[in-house]
Amino acid sequence: MGQDQTKQQIEKGLHLYQSNQTEKALRVWMRVLEKSADPAGRFRVLGCLITAHAEMGRYKDMLKFAVVQIDTARELEDPDYLTESYLNLARSNEKLCEFQKTISYCKTCLNMQGTTVSLQLNGQVSLSMGNAFLGLSIFQKALECFEKALRYAHNNDDKMLECRVCCSLGNFYAQIKDYEKALFFPCKAAELVNDYGKGWSLKYRAMSQYHMAVAYRKLGRLADAMDCCEESMKIALQHGDRPLQALCLLCFADIHRSRKDVQTAIPRYDSSLSIMTEIGNRLGLIQVLLGVTKCWMIQKELDKALESIEKAQELAEGLGNKLGLLKLHCLCERIYRTKGQQRELRDHVVKFHECVEEMELYCGMCGESIGEKNNQLQALPCSHFFHLKCLQTDGTRGCPNCRRLSVKPGYV
Repeated sequence: MGQDQTKQQIEKGLHLYQSNQTEKALRVWMRVLEKSADPAGRFRVLGCLITAHAEMGRYKDMLKFAVVQIDTARELEDPDYLTESYLNLARSNEKLCEFQKTISYCKTCLNMQGTTVSLQLNGQVSLSMGNAFLGLSIFQKALECFEKALRYAHNNDDKMLECRVCCSLGNFYAQIKDYEKALFFPCKAAELVNDYGKGWSLKYRAMSQYHMAVAYRKLGRLADAMDCCEESMKIALQHGDRPLQALCLLCFADIHRSRKDVQTAIPRYDSSLSIMTEIGNRLGLIQVLLGVTKCWMIQKELDKALESIEKAQELAEGLGNKLGLLKLHCLCERIYRTKGQQRELRDHVVKFHECVEEMELYCGMCGESIGEKNNQLQALPCSHFFHLKCLQTDGTRGCPNCRRLSVKPGYV
């Protein structure tokens, strides 16, 4: 298969894929991969296969094609191709929740920059790295990466990237419980879709609606949450987007649990758990198990709640997801307080405070925990964040957290 024929077949596959004929598109692209003698064409078709498998939740296949793409990039001896292939390798590992590997591959991308195309990928590299740091609950570095990605999006007038970053920022602020910002950013993403997204994939609309649903649920606006989640789920089902289906099912379950409708919530959690297990989203599994634990606690089934916690703790420790561990220690504290088991209670109180300290989840001005309840937060240029009310009341001559970290041990 020559260069022109390769290009023609890739376009045919793209047309099929955009028409929701995914399996036919995959067959066309696989045939190109087998028969094409054009390395640049092979590189491009591998990119198509990586994107398609990502959206279907076939993350192990995504990783397999990313590894082949790196070999093709080396054959082409072009730094642009190599940078793009390392970014796809980073993304594949991000989807598989291999966050340390993601960060390592992103750093490789940034170290090999130099050409125009490579520099345009910087924003996507920063976004992927930010998502990985967020998965590890390293909030300051996650925020630094997201803000860097946002700057690249603005500088390059890349509205698609800006939309994706806004969704990640929504997720970031939902985790540290600034629910106003958790809603603001996906609403901004939805505006970008409405204003610029006529030719975009519907996944951008679905993604923004899902993150809006999460924020609305946290704010107690359950009817709005349900509306947004239903819209997101509709698009996910139309496009066979398994990862988004799993997230929507989790959100539906959380909404029902917020209404104390445990009987409706549990089957939704089970369905989400099944897809999360199938696609390998271990971070999502932790969220599902946390929801299931809370359902058992509502029903006073404390031993069943502890069983769910044990499974979630194993996953969180394996991933290095510190926020997940903190939430689990908090739930254990409530359970053991109810059961009157003082030794276990004290153990989890200590571990909870260790997690807070390790993640710097406290305001360096008032000393109170961040992420314990909904509070408006404000980040300084160093990406340390504080209660907005504390900054407004006291002001600051620089970041107190940075000043504290700069004091060398032994000189305190």
